[in-house]
Amino acid sequence: MHYRELGDSGVEVSEVGFGAWVVGTDWWGDRDESDALEMVEYALDAGITYFDTGDVYGHGRSEELLGEVIAERGEEMTVGTKVGYDFYNNPQAGHGELPKEMHPDYLRDAVDRSLDRLGVDHVDYLQLHNPNVAEMTDEVLDLLDDLRDEGVADAIGIALGPSIGWLAEGEFAIDEAFDGVQYVGNVFEQDVHRHFVEHVRETGAETSLIPRVPHSSGLLNEQVTPDTELGEGDHRGFRPDEWYETGWEKLETLRFLERDGERTMGQSALQWLLSYDEVASVTPTFRSKADIDEWAAAPETPALSEAEQRRVAELYDENFGVDRFDGMAGEDYRTSVDGDDLRDAGLLAD
Repeated sequence: MHYRELGDSGVEVSEVGFGAWVVGTDWWGDRDESDALEMVEYALDAGITYFDTGDVYGHGRSEELLGEVIAERGEEMTVGTKVGYDFYNNPQAGHGELPKEMHPDYLRDAVDRSLDRLGVDHVDYLQLHNPNVAEMTDEVLDLLDDLRDEGVADAIGIALGPSIGWLAEGEFAIDEAFDGVQYVGNVFEQDVHRHFVEHVRETGAETSLIPRVPHSSGLLNEQVTPDTELGEGDHRGFRPDEWYETGWEKLETLRFLERDGERTMGQSALQWLLSYDEVASVTPTFRSKADIDEWAAAPETPALSEAEQRRVAELYDENFGVDRFDGMAGEDYRTSVDGDDLRDAGLLAD
């Protein structure tokens, strides 16, 4: 495993992180809590030190379970959590998005509750969970500064979502010198990733990027094939059929990345993201120890060559030779500013 600094915060994260949204929830398939804890420990043994959770995952249960491991092995771990969804006063309706609450008083209280569940007096990395630009007021920014000055959080960031887009929010976080920006980015969904990389470079910002869904919901690690039947409650089932059907065709154009067995496709997908210096960590969704074995070893596989990076970019620009609609094209990118951010980036027609 290799490690990188998160922004200029001094916080070190493993290049492959553990997305603890699978701990304490059943949105990615049912699992026993003891199995989830065993996977966290197994990931630590494999060199993964960055664990990313959020207070809304399992309505605090993910933090509580992670806290059990922190109690025994916290010195080995870099922990990030998120606040901003008010699940305390609102019931969860299926997979629907809960109401957000970004008032500074609420956020401070939410952070205190997260610390209690994690069993710590400070968190390495604190993120606002899917705020809109209008919600990141001067008062909220002042609170984040206060929390860092008080030693409650060592680094500050933003997690963008749900779904893909939110360019205005990412740009805002980069311009405000947040330590990190988390978003959906992978070989098949490059637009937002490219935009944030370019914005970091153009501004000279120290902000680190943390892509999630690096395997494009099971396509790039080949865990979702034409024969796969997704279980009830599996979050990947919310992708349209066209996404997977076109994805299987696109995948075949990327076989060169495997280098005749030197890298698996799943490892190649991670190495593609890690080929960008702006990326600090990538957080795949682990479902088994075999996933951990394979993906934790990704940084030790050959880095992508410049030629391979160019070829991936060329393939993306020509939609990997597929001329059918995938059910989730760019017009579905999310925005909180009436699409102005997408138009400015050339991702939405006037």
